[in-house]
Amino acid sequence: MISLCIIEDLIEIQKGLETIIEADSNFTLLKSYENAEDAIGELPDLRPDIVLTDINLPGKSGIDCIHELKSKIPETLFIMFTIYEDNDQVFEALKAGASGYILKNTAPQKIIEALLELYDGGSPMSPKIARKVLSSFNPNTTSNTVNELISKREQEVLLLLSKGFLYKEIADKLNISLSTVKRHLNHIYSKLQVQNKTEAVNKLYGK
Repeated sequence: MISLCIIEDLIEIQKGLETIIEADSNFTLLKSYENAEDAIGELPDLRPDIVLTDINLPGKSGIDCIHELKSKIPETLFIMFTIYEDNDQVFEALKAGASGYILKNTAPQKIIEALLELYDGGSPMSPKIARKVLSSFNPNTTSNTVNELISKREQEVLLLLSKGFLYKEIADKLNISLSTVKRHLNHIYSKLQVQNKTEAVNKLYGK
């Protein structure tokens, strides 16, 4: 089961998300919050797999929330929930450590699909935001710079990936679980600001 928490101040929307999540057998909803402050105080203990958070919240924003929590719960994946598709706040959230975003008018099944994609190592976002993220990253990044950005374990995963090993084979070689491999890849994609393994490998070799 994929554990999840919601941060959304509009109760009607929060309850709608809860209904969607609780109706799917892949997920277990741990708790919902109406503000970032309460979430910041409790999430380090709950350690959910995914946090689905609005950007615009009373008090601290969803972006502030990620800034404060990312180092405390690095394994947790953050995905933004917003009414805006091409917005600087979404871009800032991704730079802060979010791994994707969902629009508030997204159909329930598409929300589930995006969350599953996120958990499986993807970064669901629109092409507009993806282009903005990629263009902000120095295209001349070398492997040395890549190695400064990602951890030693992430380097090992990326190197094996570049040699053509499958996720399961990487897990076996590094004696870690398949889900851990996927988590490492998601962090690699986020840190290198890339969308998939091909782009990540290209960054490794400075292409």
